[in-house]
Amino acid sequence: MSTHPGPAAAGADLARLALDFHHTHQLLDPAAGVQTWEVRITASGTPVGSLTAVRGLYWKSDNLRERMADEQSFPALVAAQLLDAEGRFTYEFEEFMESASSILVVDGLQLEDAFADPVVVAVVVAAVIDRLTDNYFAVVLPGLDACTDAGSVLLAEAGRLLSAREFSEELQIIDMAPAAPEEAAQRVRMRLRSLARHGQPAAWDEGDGWGEDGEEDEELTARTAAVLRAALEELSEQIWQDVAAVGDAPLGRGQGRVLGSLPPITFGQDQQWRRCFDDLAADLAETGTVRPLCTGEEMALHLGIDRAKSLMRNRPRLVAKTVEGLGEDRRDFDWDWCSTVLFEDHDVLMLFDASLDGIEDRGNEINQALGLANLAAADWFKPFRPRQARDPDRGFRHS
Repeated sequence: MSTHPGPAAAGADLARLALDFHHTHQLLDPAAGVQTWEVRITASGTPVGSLTAVRGLYWKSDNLRERMADEQSFPALVAAQLLDAEGRFTYEFEEFMESASSILVVDGLQLEDAFADPVVVAVVVAAVIDRLTDNYFAVVLPGLDACTDAGSVLLAEAGRLLSAREFSEELQIIDMAPAAPEEAAQRVRMRLRSLARHGQPAAWDEGDGWGEDGEEDEELTARTAAVLRAALEELSEQIWQDVAAVGDAPLGRGQGRVLGSLPPITFGQDQQWRRCFDDLAADLAETGTVRPLCTGEEMALHLGIDRAKSLMRNRPRLVAKTVEGLGEDRRDFDWDWCSTVLFEDHDVLMLFDASLDGIEDRGNEINQALGLANLAAADWFKPFRPRQARDPDRGFRHS
């Protein structure tokens, strides 16, 4: 069965998808050990589908097999294969898993045709996993032989995208202990963002972020640019506070609010070097987009994108005020896309890798052979190309 994107309709507003978790808990529950969650899928507030997630908590049940069998249907099949008559995990299941003390069974998917795409379903399942599990869970999805309708087929394909392994012909299981499931979840989330941007699926192995003429689309949406500018301005204010506090003195890791988070090779640079965020924020204010012209500006933009993500998570009121009055776009706040498209490369991030200590000091011929340039702190403000020479009034070297 194919795991390539399915028939998500071109007009489906993927950027507006949301989940509503519904679970009723009886305070004096006589049947502990199993929790059933109804997860409602909406688009712009309109219901477009649902699924069921059943949590089987081994440590809260006298006999988890009997409790899950009582749920009937797919959870009963799972119980029969993973638990013995006394309610203990079977030897085969314990050998299959790295570590598991609880089970999450996902089934009962119903989804409108416009959103019936394995990538969409995989991201929904990944969100359910994030909400309802930890590293000691086994997440169980239908295998091919357990598929009885279109919803179970989509769940089976979503499982493959999320690194599920076949336990039997009827069951596939995601072991939450290793890193592979989280890495797979990140891939499908990035894929869904791509589908949301372009409005229709592309080939699974096709690059994302390309315009119709084959050129990368580097235009930021107005709301994305506004939040990124706010992040850069906040970093600029904090780095000036750092400069006022330490002057030209050498730094230590973690010292100050920003300077100590830069690569160690920058810790001995003087204060005139420490001023790049203003330039990038000014570019955003003037043109609505940004393109770093040198290694120093690349580092500032990396930190700016990270800070923008933090603002989205931790300061929603500030973000709402920042974007007030700006038109919404399905590509808003796609920070992974920004990290991919706004940089020529990510070589500067190698300076954070302790195993690559000294890479900035390698001879020019070696660095040229590796395609590396301007990583030494003294070279961070050399333009990447002569035609991109920086304005003499721009940036760090001029008060």
